This record gives sequence, structure tokens and C-alpha cells, in this order.
Amino acid sequence: MAAVTTVRLSPPFSVSLPPILRRTQIRKIYTSIRFTMDSQTNHPKRIVVCGGGVIGVCTAYFLAKNGAAVTLVEKSSIAGAASGKAGGFLALDWCDGGPVSSLARASFNLHRSLSEELDGPKSYGYRTLDTLSLTISETLNENPPSSGSRSSKLPSWIDGSTARSPRTIGTVETTAQVHPQLFARTLISKAVESYGVEIVIGKVERVELEEEGGRVNSVVLEGGRVIESNAVVLALGPWSGKFELLSCLFRVSGLKAHSIVLEPKEPGLITPHALFLSYYPSNGGKPLDPEVYPRPTGEVYICGMSAEEDVPEDPEQIIGKPESIQALKRVASSVSSHLKEGEARVKAEQACFLPCTDDGLPIIGELPGINGCYVATGHSCWGILNGPATGAAMAELVLKGRAAIVDLSPFSPARFVKRTKR
Repeated sequence: MAAVTTVRLSPPFSVSLPPILRRTQIRKIYTSIRFTMDSQTNHPKRIVVCGGGVIGVCTAYFLAKNGAAVTLVEKSSIAGAASGKAGGFLALDWCDGGPVSSLARASFNLHRSLSEELDGPKSYGYRTLDTLSLTISETLNENPPSSGSRSSKLPSWIDGSTARSPRTIGTVETTAQVHPQLFARTLISKAVESYGVEIVIGKVERVELEEEGGRVNSVVLEGGRVIESNAVVLALGPWSGKFELLSCLFRVSGLKAHSIVLEPKEPGLITPHALFLSYYPSNGGKPLDPEVYPRPTGEVYICGMSAEEDVPEDPEQIIGKPESIQALKRVASSVSSHLKEGEARVKAEQACFLPCTDDGLPIIGELPGINGCYVATGHSCWGILNGPATGAAMAELVLKGRAAIVDLSPFSPARFVKRTKR
């Protein structure tokens, strides 16, 4: 793709238009002029991506790969929050039947392509795997599990005595996994080394607009640094709700999810089977729905115990609740003797916030009334899956004016404006 830049409808450029033309018509003509001029110059379009999670990283990668000069601003570290503490589970068709289906399918396939390009199996643990659902009841019995009543469908390492009703819900054709932090950091390293992406550690304070036309012209960081830009993409995850430009239009809440990472003494015995559990605690109550993901690194990731909470300002301030961490350890012990205390080392006890919207759909598109200001957030538990297609679609939208890889209209932030007017 040819490098692009932006021609503004302000001096030194001017266009004579009949006064009867409305702003929407001006924008259409302006867009046509801009891309005609862009194709004739060698100046790349300058874009600032705010947020170093998987959505921001994927957006920066595809923008830069397609000729933009990209600066990625992150206030903490790349994939330091949910994108580094997620499970990394990928599913082709689990979003079928809803608006996210086309996004998920396109992104699942993009993950496969990126893995081929970046040596995913070696670089960040990409692999396909089978996925099972099963029911587990917490047991306090320390005796070795009996193999007499085990289902033949269960892999041998799932030896908890109460495991029952296994069912295949994904195969190597439809489910896969990545190590999310390694994925994001591999992708951004490629973007920096091959496509010239610049990483800036800092907190975005505001987006500046031109006085005439209301178009983005810069991003201002805390401390006063100004980064000039033709466009900005706000990929702030659960911190979207703390950025006034976004919070005045829609709500993004944070769902706090806990996880632990275990290192079993005999990792070679753990087969590549993702587990989705219905887990019944010994003290009664409603069943929980933890998830278990063995990784090719030899680790086993277990997550669950989620609740909506206020998102702290600093990602480094996020810590898990001790009772939630202990519950996940009991889940591990009930699933497998290889994951019990003494048989597996606890490598991490952690928590993160998933960005959730009121209607359950991600928010992807240009903000109404602000030319050149885009948002990509609200992916909930499917951020790792949908990161690549979101980034590719955002790159198309910013550079070409329309996304071709997937229809973004169901995710447009304009939907919230329409509701406000009712």
C-alpha cells in the first residue's frame, strides 16, 4: 500500500464549495480529495494509538504494515494488564448467531496467518487444541482418585474423582490458544523492527482538535508532551470509562477476573485440552464456571471468580482477592492430582479487568462529530481472539475510510448517540 498523509480543509489548502452543501457532503468531498492527494505523496499518515493492550498492539501493527507512521502510547507496559493475564483461548464459531460472529471468524483465521508469519508455535505458544466441558464437584478427600468410574473421554491427567459428563465442545479445527502476553509483545516487536512503530510510555491526557473543522491534530500526554497526528485510535480497554472524551458518550465498565498459573512437576503428562467446567463447591451454592488452559510452555492457566468493580487508575494496583485465588486452587486440586499443592508450583496469582459495554458488543469506529478520532474497546472476554481482526479493520477504516475485512457498523459508537436522542 502506498504511504498516505492528510490534506486538511484549512490553509494552505482550500476548496471552493457552494454554500448549500452541508457538513456531511463536505466530508464526502474532503475524503475523496484526501485519498487522491495521499496517493501522490510520500509522506506517511501520522497516527497515535493509545493503549498497549492486544487491541492497541494489533491496530498499531496493521496500520504501520500498511504504510502509516505510528506512535503507540502506553502508560504502563505492553500487555501489562488484561492482555497479559488473560487465558488466550481462541474459538472460530463460539460467537455465531450474533453480531460478533464475522469479527470472531475473521480474527480466528488471522491468528492462524499471523502464527505462520511470526512462528507462533515457537514465539508465543500458538497451537490448536481440543476443548471439553465437564462437571466437577469439589472434594476434600485426600485419597488417590479411583479410576473405576472414569469416562473414557477424559484425558488421563484429569483424574479428579468427581469429574463427570465430559462433552467435546471444540476441536483442533475450531479452537486454539496463544500465550496472550507473548503474542502481544511478539507482534509489537515485529511492528517496531519492521515497520517503524514508536513506543512512548506515558498517560494520554487529551486529544487536541483543529479550531476549524474539528479534526484531530495532536495528542497531549500528562506532563505536557504533544504528539502531532492526523488521527488517533483510543484503545484504552477498561480505562475507556475514565477518559472523558469517551465516557461522555458511552459506558465501559470493568469486570474483575482472577487467575492462577501453575507449573506441574510433570508437565509432559498434561495434554492439550482446554476445559470449561461446571464446578460445584463443597459448601453448596450456585455452580461456578472456571476455565483451565494447559499451555505448551508447561504451565496450566486457571481462571474464574469474576465480579464488576471500579477500575483503579494504575494497572500495577490491581491485585486479586485472596478468597478468589484460594477457590481457584481448590478447582485445580479437584480437576487433577497433578495440579494439587505439592505437585505443582504456583507461578502467578493475579487479577485483571475486562472491558465490558452495556449492550455486550465491542465499540469500534470513528467517534461522531470528531474527524480522525477512533475508538476500539469493549471486547470483554474475547479481546485476545478478536484483536487481530479489530486491528486490521481499524487500519482499513483509518487509511481507506472503510473496513473491508469485516462490517463494523454493528460496533459503531454512533449507536449510543442514537439512543441518547430518543
